Amino acid sequence: MKIYEYDGKKNICGEQIRKIRMEKKMSQAALSRALQLEGITIDRYSICRMEKGERFIADYELIKIAGILDVPVSFFFPGAEDK
Repeated sequence: MKIYEYDGKKNICGEQIRKIRMEKKMSQAALSRALQLEGITIDRYSICRMEKGERFIADYELIKIAGILDVPVSFFFPGAEDK
């Protein structure tokens, strides 16, 4: 499967994930553990790659991340509500 890039990145929401994770004082390892409890195996390194835009984020992963960080999924797409 070919993973496409947009503006040099494999996702557009990684920066928002990092922003809210940092605001909530949650480490990448803690986010990884929380995802594993939700049945999604993602290690800390993969979280790092997501936040840098180096890793594709599946829709089901984003839904779980939003739940763990207690934000709506739309939070990860600034400006999308204007469309």
